[in-house]
Amino acid sequence: MIQEYLFQKQLSPDVPTWQPVVELLAAALETSAADVAQDLRYQQQRQPVQAWLAVAEGQVVGCKLGYERQPGHYYSWLGGVHPDFQGRGIAAELMRRQHAWCRQQGYQRIRTHTFNRWRAMLLLNLRHGFDIIGTMQSPRGLTIVLEKELPPDAVKEK
Repeated sequence: MIQEYLFQKQLSPDVPTWQPVVELLAAALETSAADVAQDLRYQQQRQPVQAWLAVAEGQVVGCKLGYERQPGHYYSWLGGVHPDFQGRGIAAELMRRQHAWCRQQGYQRIRTHTFNRWRAMLLLNLRHGFDIIGTMQSPRGLTIVLEKELPPDAVKEK
């Protein structure tokens, strides 16, 4: 059972949740922790990376990371749920929280990328209002590009 959901305005190597997030993403993305850490370090040097975390029994069991692409546009970057906790709506709740925060911050659009092999994530994105806007070839295979417009009445007045 999830005990709490946490928000971190900036995920960086000096916060206690850094290593648990790295290990969770390495398992979820089927890659090495060193590669995940390298990608996270690179991105957080460019701009702050926000993290939404699901915690159960003191362990990070789910996460959703993102950052600002450009003013008004947010990139929902990486996420995953530990296999023992999948199928419980954790990814959907993390997405809901991320999108609510984006609305509060005044973002009008959210973009994400995924791969066909991660069908659960593709379907989750489609169920939560994302549209497929294109594809592109990447070193990891064909990337599916999705985007969601946040409802105008939910966007913060500037």
